[in-house]
Amino acid sequence: MAKPSSADGRTRSTVQIFIVVGLCCFFYILGAWQRSGFGKGDSIALQITKSNTECEIVPNLSFDSHHSGEVSKLDEADSKPKVFQPCKAKYTDYTPCQDQRRAMTFPRENMIYRERHCPREEEKLHCLIPAPKGYVTPFPWPKSRDYVPYANAPYKSLTVEKAIQNWIQYEGNVFRFPGGGTQFPQGADKYIDQLASVIPIANGTVRTALDTGCGVASWGAYLWSRNVIAMSFAPRDSHEAQVQFALERGVPAVIGVLGTIKLPYPSRAFDMAHCSRCLIPWGANGGIYMMEVDRVLRPGGYWVLSGPPINYRVNYKAWQRPKEDLEDEQNKIEEIAKKLCWVKRSERAEIAVWQKTMDSESCRRKQEDAGVNFCESSDADDVQENGGLRYPKLYAIPPRIASGLVPGVSSETYQDDNQKWKKHVNAYKKINRLLDTGRYRNIMDMNAGLGSFAAAIQSPKLWVMNVVPTTAEKSTLGVIYERGLIGIYHDWCEAFSTYPRTYDLIHANGLFSLYKDKCNAEDILLEMDRILRPEGAVIFRDEVDTLIKVKKIVAGMRWDTKMVDHEDGPLVPEKILIAVKQYWVVDGNSTSTQ
Repeated sequence: MAKPSSADGRTRSTVQIFIVVGLCCFFYILGAWQRSGFGKGDSIALQITKSNTECEIVPNLSFDSHHSGEVSKLDEADSKPKVFQPCKAKYTDYTPCQDQRRAMTFPRENMIYRERHCPREEEKLHCLIPAPKGYVTPFPWPKSRDYVPYANAPYKSLTVEKAIQNWIQYEGNVFRFPGGGTQFPQGADKYIDQLASVIPIANGTVRTALDTGCGVASWGAYLWSRNVIAMSFAPRDSHEAQVQFALERGVPAVIGVLGTIKLPYPSRAFDMAHCSRCLIPWGANGGIYMMEVDRVLRPGGYWVLSGPPINYRVNYKAWQRPKEDLEDEQNKIEEIAKKLCWVKRSERAEIAVWQKTMDSESCRRKQEDAGVNFCESSDADDVQENGGLRYPKLYAIPPRIASGLVPGVSSETYQDDNQKWKKHVNAYKKINRLLDTGRYRNIMDMNAGLGSFAAAIQSPKLWVMNVVPTTAEKSTLGVIYERGLIGIYHDWCEAFSTYPRTYDLIHANGLFSLYKDKCNAEDILLEMDRILRPEGAVIFRDEVDTLIKVKKIVAGMRWDTKMVDHEDGPLVPEKILIAVKQYWVVDGNSTSTQ
């Protein structure tokens, strides 16, 4: 046998060295892959990262509106997702938790039947809510304030019922909203001028307002030009589609009612609350409805009541009601206002204005000593704030944070959160250039945190419904209102209190991680589809594994999607999934069984 040469030994040593180095590199890359979360089916994000410059819009995803009326073919490339069929045409305006048939099975006293009554698990629809034939993208703001396409909400009953009150008029293929209301047939602007002679609206003292029994929300629509954002609500009742009209106009509104449960807003949220002939029995039930208004009003806030029974001595004949009944009704209201330490600032014509005391805690102690019962609450938002109304600054430190009332959130972490979301929103604008154009008027943030997304995206062309999930670790909705923004509490295991197709853009940050093991992700996504307009957009931000599961579900929902990397690069486990809902409308030949 030949003796091995020294050259062969050197060759084997070299090969061994290469093997060792190769194994080290492999395990280093494997470790980085495991730490980052990248590599778990995220080839789409990698491809987009390689092919896009930072100024490009994501390819193959159209954010423009087309109104073709045809359903695009689903992408068959993925692994055969579950395909969701259209619901029957009768569900075009389905509102699950305010379903009329279910509502009529509940008691009528105290408006219980108009409150939220959500379907049981076995009653939930697992189909896609169709848009009506002829549906089009609403007009951009401010034109949308005055005009709504008839095809989007084809209901004429209000044009007859409220014809002389200037609510709404039908003109060809559009509805026109002259800006009137039952108590302001001459227009909301003149009505607001009357309020502004008593309430300091012009100087920024009033930023957020609550409109109870809002009708088509013309009051809120006209407050917008005065830098006041109103949260409007009304029940789903015989006045068909009033809240739907409000949202079609681009005005914040939800389906809701003052009944037996608290409003889904934090204490001390609003600078002004308003009722214009809203038919709420303010003097009934020991004043519980006025107490609820008191809860959500900030110290120094204003309550406006117009219509019966105000100034009944002059108006009772026009209202065709007995003078004695109206007198009793107003006396009860005055008595409750006194117990709440509200001061009447004005009563002229049919409008009365009260102001909540700046020292609510002192008033509460006096009334408790006098035997007045207030509801007990463990809500942290019920802690008394130092000070009352002030001009809200979007990025100033909110009083709740400065006072340490939000556990785990300091002034520093609040400022860091703002900077983080400015960065995120800048990245979103590079993905979708339409964010700054007014294409998206009604925006929802499904897991709003401190409201920093809404602050970063703020524009006169849009508004954001900041939703704080009831399952969230921290109750931050009070902070959001102190920033001069609006929002609502909600549990995403249930349907949202709105009509279908009422939001142009939905933002879901960490939502599906938050609701993991709490309820079915499919139900949440179907609800998102219900409330999103055709050709509306969705931005998901979450862990890559979670987004891959979401992407697979929505592949059967007529959505186009793309996964992109975090703005800091592919090694960050958090990714962004962007989606656009395809345009399609109701099909009279639908074979859905639901």
